Amino acid sequence: MTKAQKGMKKQVDRGRKEAEVWKVGNRVILSMKDLVFKKRPVRKLVDRYVSPYIIDEAISTNTIKLRLPTLMRIHLVVNNSRIV
Repeated sequence: MTKAQKGMKKQVDRGRKEAEVWKVGNRVILSMKDLVFKKRPVRKLVDRYVSPYIIDEAISTNTIKLRLPTLMRIHLVVNNSRIV
């Protein structure tokens, strides 16, 4: 790796952070940021986050399988950017 490449890598890594380690059984809050609901067409009236859900499986460092109610019609596997 050249000196210029090392300098660029250092600049890029400044904005990065380590991924959180999620364990089975932890409770997390789900972000509703990009989800669309038919019953509530007004976006500003939709909650930002939804109640805590239990993690069923940690698939990888950035994907988690949640135990969601059947009324929520979203995929059970979510990215870690959608949970708090």
